[in-house]
Amino acid sequence: MPLWSERGETLRAAEVAPVQRELVERARSGDLEAFTQLVQIAFPRLKGVAYLILRDSDRAEDAVQDALVAAWQDLRALRDPDAWDAWLRRLLVRTCYRFAKKDRRRAHVELQAMPDPGNAGPTDTMVAERVLVVDELGRLDVEKRSVIVLDYYLDLPIREVAEILDIPYRTAASRLHRGLEIMRASIHGVAGPSMEPTPEQRA
Repeated sequence: MPLWSERGETLRAAEVAPVQRELVERARSGDLEAFTQLVQIAFPRLKGVAYLILRDSDRAEDAVQDALVAAWQDLRALRDPDAWDAWLRRLLVRTCYRFAKKDRRRAHVELQAMPDPGNAGPTDTMVAERVLVVDELGRLDVEKRSVIVLDYYLDLPIREVAEILDIPYRTAASRLHRGLEIMRASIHGVAGPSMEPTPEQRA
């Protein structure tokens, strides 16, 4: 099971889907209040993803803001309201790529636990593991880091990761494999077993 799985959110997501669909449809017609509600729902998770990719809290927040501005400006281009989450993730990752290319300097690693999608609070062991993994992510280039973040933090199948990043499936799978290999070698197998891709993730 990935360290930050969202599968526990499946039932809750199913319950809010009709509400979110309505908000997206209203936002597409120019309803700023509806868009603001969508932003309030999405912002914490987007910020977590951006932080893991960019390794800097301020830059992560700036990237999310830029992605949300782009989303508002291009929202009419989103034909399927149910594709809102995937579409927004794509905008965010591309924005993060742009930010990363502007500044290749390594950001200071903030020793903080990322938000836990589940209801239960993290144990000391879980926090330590997350800090370790977040630290090791910072040692990877942004291309490998982005694949791992989408695959493990958002628990997306690698084919969807490839689509979001607009790269071939084999490239995404190769970056995932190589990135995890580098991380495992760096931490001498401490987090290796929990980071092995599952058959579903490889599909």
